Amino acid sequence: MGVTIDKISPGDGKTFPKKGDMVTIHYHGTLVDGSIFDSSVDRNDPFKTQIGVGKVIRGWDEAVPQLSKGEKALLTVSPDFGYGSRGFPPVIPANSILKFEVELLEITPS
Repeated sequence: MGVTIDKISPGDGKTFPKKGDMVTIHYHGTLVDGSIFDSSVDRNDPFKTQIGVGKVIRGWDEAVPQLSKGEKALLTVSPDFGYGSRGFPPVIPANSILKFEVELLEITPS
């Protein structure tokens, strides 16, 4: 399946991250049953990472560059684009479909 992107609210429509850029993202990560496994919003600590270079799950590496600055979206990530058969014990079971509500806050070019 890969990753699907359902837009929640638009961003600026012109500023998109490129491979290697640093991005700052707020997110809620849930399993398909709705249980939250992680949330930068709840911690009040936006997540910063380099995108498109394998530092995060493949679903994020493929979806985040399609979002513009300020955009909010729901990413649905299949197991092969997430944590696969290993999962992320104890919070993410093996072969889990993951849902992330994300907001792209900042982009720092590489």
